Amino acid sequence: MRLVHNPDHRLHTAQHEMYRGRLVPCHETPDRLDHVLAAVQARALGVLCLPDPVSDAVLAAIHTPRYLDFLAGAWDAWVALDPANAALDILPSVWAGHGLRRDVVPRNFAAQLGLYTFDAGSPMVAGTWAAARAGVACAVTAARAVLAGDRCAVALTRPPGHHAGPDFFGGYCFLNNAALAAQTLRDGGAARVAVLDVDYHHGNGTQTIFYGRDDVLTVSLHGDPMTEYPFFLGHADERGEGAGLGCNLNLPLPRGTAADTWFDTLDHAVQAVERFQPDALVVALGVDTFEGDPISGFHLRSADYLLLGERLARLGLPTVVTLEGGYAVAEVGCNVANVLEGFAATAR
Repeated sequence: MRLVHNPDHRLHTAQHEMYRGRLVPCHETPDRLDHVLAAVQARALGVLCLPDPVSDAVLAAIHTPRYLDFLAGAWDAWVALDPANAALDILPSVWAGHGLRRDVVPRNFAAQLGLYTFDAGSPMVAGTWAAARAGVACAVTAARAVLAGDRCAVALTRPPGHHAGPDFFGGYCFLNNAALAAQTLRDGGAARVAVLDVDYHHGNGTQTIFYGRDDVLTVSLHGDPMTEYPFFLGHADERGEGAGLGCNLNLPLPRGTAADTWFDTLDHAVQAVERFQPDALVVALGVDTFEGDPISGFHLRSADYLLLGERLARLGLPTVVTLEGGYAVAEVGCNVANVLEGFAATAR
């Protein structure tokens, strides 16, 4: 198993996020990935390697040029407003909401920020762009390894990606690693690709990116958006549109869902993947389904992640895994390693 890790992930280290009217310490911290790297190395789960660089064209296959330009220049624009901003995180204060124009890019930086984000919980810092771009490199390198014959390759990176859409960020996500891995697989010859998202929170960005396409199946089991972030997408009646009708499956579950119900629902997700008959699989792996996660509400235990890895491996597909959420920091390494260990044991 090839494990591609992000050497620049610590460049994205924010101070605060906005939560219910208060600035609080960020849940998405560098320690998350450090724990994962320590756990997979301790168990010798695969070959740890660095990513290959990616071109602007790779990013532009999923994200719009004006959005990428904004991300690349955001920090310089922020500091240009006031040199004192160099000591602060970037957080939005206005948004392009209902009835407002999104086709015109304002000159004002605060307005630009509100054009491209959907929450106030995803701070940007000086190194966010470099860290996110290196994360994409991990996902693309993993996908190319699978195209070259690897059974499974894993992008061990942060920030996560599945909430990032073609031209928006949020949920700690700036570039969509899972979507870029899927597109790399398509471009490399996989006629059909399935993306299976098992994070507690719905991958609204991934759904938006592929919603009108029939070459990529998106399947997600997640907390019910009637009560759970990101709230405004992820309902069961969202099935795709146009050519993509029938190629999006959402399986929302109520807060408090226990492991047995979650695994029954996973079976439905896996069956949908099997019916699609993809040439390759991308797993958006969030372990914030863990019972001790501070911002989620399912009740999986660490041992359950071994079973998850086994079930994913039984699909028998070339598989790319991208690392998404999981905020019980002390346990995140064990839980991710359990998934990979379960997969490796079954895929032999």
